[in-house]
Amino acid sequence: MSPRTGRPKSKNPKSTQLAVRLDNAMLNKLDTVAKTNSETRVETIRRGINKLYSELKK
Repeated sequence: MSPRTGRPKSKNPKSTQLAVRLDNAMLNKLDTVAKTNSETRVETIRRGINKLYSELKK
């Protein structure tokens, strides 16, 4: 039997998809922040969620 092909399983799979509608101004802000921090849009959004969540705990 041949070994399985494809990507290895992730330790923290991201199985939930979320669609967000943004106006052009908000999208430009997101892109500016992402480009400034050399990260993707998704990484920027996740970092923002984590930052807001940590503020709730304080």
